[in-house]
Amino acid sequence: MNSVLKFFVDVFSQPAVIIGLIALLGLILQHKSFSDTMKGTIKSFVGFLVLAAGAGLVSDSLTPFGDMFSDVFGVQGVVPNNEAIVGPVLIDYGSTAALIFFFGMIVNVCFARLTRFKYIYLSGHVALYQSAMLAVILIVAGFSPWQAIILGAIAEGVITTVSPAVVQPFMRRATGTDDVALGHTGGFGVAFSGLLATLTKGDPKKSTESMNVPKNLSFVRDTNVVIMLSMGLIFLIVALIAGPTYVHENISEGQNYLVWAIMQAGRFTAGVFVILAGVRAVLNEIVPAFQGISQKLVPHAKPALDVPVTFTFAPNAVMVGFLSSLVAGILGMAIMGVAGLTIIIPGIVAHFMTGGAAGVIGNAVGGRRGAIVGAFGNGVFITLVPLLLLPVLGEIGTASSTFGDSDYGVIGLYLGWLNMGAGQLGILLGIFVAVVGVFAASFWMGRRESRSQAAVEKDGAQSAH
Repeated sequence: MNSVLKFFVDVFSQPAVIIGLIALLGLILQHKSFSDTMKGTIKSFVGFLVLAAGAGLVSDSLTPFGDMFSDVFGVQGVVPNNEAIVGPVLIDYGSTAALIFFFGMIVNVCFARLTRFKYIYLSGHVALYQSAMLAVILIVAGFSPWQAIILGAIAEGVITTVSPAVVQPFMRRATGTDDVALGHTGGFGVAFSGLLATLTKGDPKKSTESMNVPKNLSFVRDTNVVIMLSMGLIFLIVALIAGPTYVHENISEGQNYLVWAIMQAGRFTAGVFVILAGVRAVLNEIVPAFQGISQKLVPHAKPALDVPVTFTFAPNAVMVGFLSSLVAGILGMAIMGVAGLTIIIPGIVAHFMTGGAAGVIGNAVGGRRGAIVGAFGNGVFITLVPLLLLPVLGEIGTASSTFGDSDYGVIGLYLGWLNMGAGQLGILLGIFVAVVGVFAASFWMGRRESRSQAAVEKDGAQSAH
C-alpha cells in the first residue's frame, strides 16, 4: 500500500507529468483523434522538460553574475526576468504552480461567463509564471499545497480577468477595435502608462509613426538580439570593473575574463530562448483546448493576447517606449545604489515587452509626448515592483533574479502584505474581497449601460415626436 501511495506521490509531484495530464484532458475534451491526443500530450510533457533545461542555463549564468556584482559593488544585484526566476520556482513549487495555472484558467472562464468582463486570458506562458509566484507566496504564508492551489486559482482567475479590463479602454484607442484585449502580466503598468499619457494632454495626431527609424536599427526588434547585446554589455562592464584577477580566481576558472563575460551573456540568452521554446511547446496544446471550450461557454468573449499584439499598430512607438522605459530603469538603478538599497538591474525583456506596449498605448492617447512619458512611467513601475516584491517571496526573494512585470507586483504585494499584516486570515479575506469586487464592478457596469441605453431610447422617442 505504501509503495502504491509513494508511486502516485512521485508521479504527481512532477510538474511535467501534471502539464502532460492537463494537455491530455484538454485534447480529450476537444474530441481529438488518438494520434493527435498522444502527440499533444507527449509534446507538452517534453516541452516542460525543455523549459526546465533552459531554466538551468539561465540560473547557471545569473548565479556567478550576482556573486560578482555583490562583491564588486558591495550590494545585491537582482535582474528582473520572469523566465529566469520561474526556473528555480518550478523546481520547488512546480506541481502546485501547475495546478494553480490549470484551475486558474477555469476560474477566468467562469468570471468571463458570469460577469461583464468577457476576457479569456490566452497568454498561457505568463499565466503559468504568475501561478508560480502565487504558489510561492501562499506556501510561504503557511498554506498546505491543496489550500494554496484553491486560493491561488481564485487569485489567478481574478488577476487574469481584471488585468485585461483595466487596459481595454486604452487598447480600443490603440487598435481601433474592441475585439481584442491585452493578456500580459504587464497589464497594470501599461494601463498606468495610458493614464500618464492622458495627463500629458499630448496630441495623438503627432504620432511616433511619422518618424523614420533607421533600417540599421531594426535588429533591436528581435528580443533575443536585444537580450544578448544588453546582457553582454552589463556582463562586460561588471567584469571590467571587477578586473581579470578577481574573475580568474573566483569565477571563470582561468578563462579570459572578457570571453567569460560574453559566454555567460550568451548562455543567459540561450537559456531564455530554450525556456520560451519549451513554454510554447507546452501551451500550444493547452491554450487551443481552452479557446474552443470558452467559445462554447462564453458568448461575446474577447481573447486577451500576448503583448506583441500591440506592436504592429505603432512599430516606432515600440522602440520609443522601450528606450524610455529602459532609461527609467537605469535611473532607478542609480538611485537605489546611492540610497544603499538592493539594486534592481533593468530587466531587458520586461522593458522591451511592456515598455514597447506602453509606447504604443501612450502614442495612441497622447502622441509622441504620451509615448515617452507613459513608457517612462511604466519603467518606474517595473523598477519599484521587483524591489518591493522581494521580501514577500521567502527564500526565492534572495535569488539573483525576480519577477519583472507590474501585475506580479499588484497581486503579489496585495497578498504578501496581507500576509505580513494579518497572516492567513488576511489573505483569505483579501481574496474574498477581490472576488466580490469583480462582481460589484460588473453589476455597476451593467447599471450604467442600462441607464445609457434608456437615455438613448428616450432621446430617440423625443426626436420622433
